[in-house]
Amino acid sequence: MTAIAGAPASDIESPYAWLRLSAAVLLATIGNVGMWSVVVALPAMQRDFGIDRAAAALPYTLTMLGFGVGGVLMGRLADRFGILVPLTLGAIALGLGYLAVGQSTNVTQVALAHGFLIGLGCSTTFGPLMADISHWFKRRRGIAVAIAASGNYLAGTVWPPVVQHFIATDGWRATHTGIGLFVIAAMLPLVFLMRRRIDYHDAETAGAAAARHEALPVSPATLQVLLCIAGVACCVAMSMPQVHLVAYCGDLGYGPARGAEMLSLMLGCGIVSRVASGFIADRIGGVRTLLLGSVLQGVALFLYLPFDGLVSLYVISGLFGLFQGGIVPSYAIIVREYFPAREAGTRVGLVIFATVIGMAFGGWVSGAIFDATHSYHAAFLNGLAWNLLNVSIVMFLLMRGRRPALA
Repeated sequence: MTAIAGAPASDIESPYAWLRLSAAVLLATIGNVGMWSVVVALPAMQRDFGIDRAAAALPYTLTMLGFGVGGVLMGRLADRFGILVPLTLGAIALGLGYLAVGQSTNVTQVALAHGFLIGLGCSTTFGPLMADISHWFKRRRGIAVAIAASGNYLAGTVWPPVVQHFIATDGWRATHTGIGLFVIAAMLPLVFLMRRRIDYHDAETAGAAAARHEALPVSPATLQVLLCIAGVACCVAMSMPQVHLVAYCGDLGYGPARGAEMLSLMLGCGIVSRVASGFIADRIGGVRTLLLGSVLQGVALFLYLPFDGLVSLYVISGLFGLFQGGIVPSYAIIVREYFPAREAGTRVGLVIFATVIGMAFGGWVSGAIFDATHSYHAAFLNGLAWNLLNVSIVMFLLMRGRRPALA
């Protein structure tokens, strides 16, 4: 497969662009299996290997690390060679990773396969894919990026019950082998649809580039750092209910099954939120959309403090999903608004890596706070404090800059 370079700017928002977006959503839904299957398979692996919960969680930790680092590396490849190269490598790495897990005899082998192959492979279907889609849309860039990002949540809705079914009937090794064969067979034909590459020089005029630079609220390097800090902060807050909701419901006496239902509701509402945030971003810009989502996330997080009834938790969890789903795609939109198109993959990858760090650290620190206080009350307050940091950074950027012209 070879990339077709220099597709004209007339292809922006063309029928081909929408076909490309459809292929991107399917790739993201299939490829992000790596983010969800490890959680479902954890209990079965723990039983088979006779290990404790901390050791069984090691594959998830390395998956997140591989996903974060892979997003930066694959984003850099996409900037240089187009999305075809990282998507092809990612599909092959993902398939080989699942095949390796299916043949593993200990948790160390499983963890290494998740970190170096599965995490790396599925990273190509999130940050780099959002960055690529942003090149093919102008007036509707926000909704296009948001739809592409929805594949991650669609994967979280589709894959867990499928993986759980086959683990129960065929065992986790056969299930991982089957997933490996499926992702290679399903993803590579879709990758072929992504072989065209936009001509950056044709897509952005010199005048548009100058206007974009003048609209910068701070220097490019400072803006990148601030976006990464904001990414960490928002996801520390986001991780509190996403990681601990099931355990929280168990502590309240409702049982983990109720918590799992609330988590599914949250993810489902997150899909709606991501798409809606795209419409909003096309009208008010990425920074204002990020501010709106961050403030509303704080409101939903605060509601967990006074309300812990069963019905209340269902409602609040749904609201949390509706409020926070558009936050992460907003970072990709901001990157495209303020940075050159040729740098989008790398810069989006860096911010996504920061959000992964925030999710990992937030999940851990919330657990540590619970262990120290025997309550999630202080953990919710900690999440609110990090959310306030995120809101403060976005407010600063909003006051210092202005929305650049579309490029």
